[in-house]
Amino acid sequence: MPLDATESLPLFACPDWWERIQRGEPPIADIPINEERAAKALAFFNRLRLPDVEGNPPLSEACGEWFRDIVVAFLASEDPETRERLVWELLCLVPKKSSKSTYSAALGITALYMEETPNGQMLLIGPSQNISARCFDQAQAMIRLDPDLDDIFHITDNLKSIKRRKTGTELQVKTFDTGIITGEIPLLTIIDELHELGKKPKAQKVMQQIRGGGITMNGGQVLFITTQSDERPAGIWRAELDKARKIRDGKAGPRPIMLPVLYEFPVELQKNEDYWRDQRNWPLVLPNLHKSISLARLVADYENNGATSKEAEQIWVSQHLNIEIGVGLHNDRWTGADFWQAASEPGLTLERMLTECEVITAGIDPGGQDDLLAFSLVGRITGTDRWLNWSKLWADRIVLERRKSIASILEDFEKAGDLTMVHDLEAEAYAEIAEICTRIRDLGLFPKTKKIGIDAAGGGANLAVDALEGADFDAGDDLQAISQGYKLNNIAGTVAVKLKGLSFRHAGQDIMAWCVENTRVYQRGNAQYPSKEESGAGKIDGLMSTLNASELMSWHPKAAGSGLDDFLSNPVLCV
Repeated sequence: MPLDATESLPLFACPDWWERIQRGEPPIADIPINEERAAKALAFFNRLRLPDVEGNPPLSEACGEWFRDIVVAFLASEDPETRERLVWELLCLVPKKSSKSTYSAALGITALYMEETPNGQMLLIGPSQNISARCFDQAQAMIRLDPDLDDIFHITDNLKSIKRRKTGTELQVKTFDTGIITGEIPLLTIIDELHELGKKPKAQKVMQQIRGGGITMNGGQVLFITTQSDERPAGIWRAELDKARKIRDGKAGPRPIMLPVLYEFPVELQKNEDYWRDQRNWPLVLPNLHKSISLARLVADYENNGATSKEAEQIWVSQHLNIEIGVGLHNDRWTGADFWQAASEPGLTLERMLTECEVITAGIDPGGQDDLLAFSLVGRITGTDRWLNWSKLWADRIVLERRKSIASILEDFEKAGDLTMVHDLEAEAYAEIAEICTRIRDLGLFPKTKKIGIDAAGGGANLAVDALEGADFDAGDDLQAISQGYKLNNIAGTVAVKLKGLSFRHAGQDIMAWCVENTRVYQRGNAQYPSKEESGAGKIDGLMSTLNASELMSWHPKAAGSGLDDFLSNPVLCV
């Protein structure tokens, strides 16, 4: 497509990406390229041979056309007026078994061959020693299969290094850690399996060092190639994925530097289990089909491994179909999850609840040192049957060590202001809960009794009671133990119905959406209730505290009112 045909769109925007995928085309924006440079890059790339396939076929035959488009876009983009490079970064999301590590190694060798800068550094980085070792094995084997390339490159096996003899510029294969950058700015960095870096706490700091090359005269390119995460996207992976989607959709400003190439289903189809379970739709997101993978083998793997349990299926589809965990939900989810996002009311704050609600109840899901502490308010809007919900969550910082699998996710929530990390739950979090509850009581918005619902069996329940008693709440009258398990069936169903009808609105906090996404239900007879056990490692504390508060609100309480209000409303006292 000519450049002038896309002038109205921001650079790299590709609003018809799904239509392109359905036509069998790469979901990539049309960009101007230097034809001479593109031809040189492709000629070299195509001559490389697969070292681990019978007959060692050249990439001209063995590589999917989709990746050749990436090679051209990444190595040969050029502004037709300024003659400057356009694509400084590229993020490719592609399912597992698409030969991405092998193709990335080939692209790295091609870039090394094309680069004329002397004594530069290039990096090909894997998230683990095994992955980085495989990248190097593939790269060096491709070179050794072609005797002519021995005159061009020198391989140092023990250093996992490939140097171009003419320029002295070196491609090194390394494992991602905080020591991979030693002050030198790479001309090129290829990062395999970016989603794994979302689990590393200092990944953002390292990426800032790598990206420092983007502001130098020579510049520094970065290629990310990855499958979807087998956990909820977090950390740097969450940030880069969101950025790439915004660029693709034309919502990231006029001059981005990252080119997105995302093989995924639209969000509404990721949520449609019937759609992505239909094996006829799988080829749409499998660009390397018939090259490195067959549909028959994939189906067999799904039936024998992916379909053995709901947890196994969730992980399998995240890797092989790029279904994002937390988007593609399952049949054992809480029914209210389908309506949670639509019931969001951004800007809903504690202050607004105190102004608009005629009565408020509170709920606490106590947390220990390796858990989350959740506190929720549910208020009934004056003169209506509509409920508002606001929540706050805390965690002891030690949870980052004890729950490393979700540490990056929790750090993201902390940065967003949805989670408060503390050093002492008793002195900081429970004290704040008592302070908020005292304020609500003083405004006369709590019911006369049964003000605060608590999961009495939860770790930390005694701390909650102690803090509230210290603020002059009566444990017998003001606090109510909320039965968990199957006895939550009624209130969970009530909240789900009110969410659907938009008579339950919440503050739209990301951490609450995460809790809802994590929630799995347990079926006992006709009862279906949220279960921490069924939800596994996924935290659901925010939803549980909300249900505790909702249970009390479902009893149709009336506010106690302030002392003055009680006096004025009592005709006997007014005589």
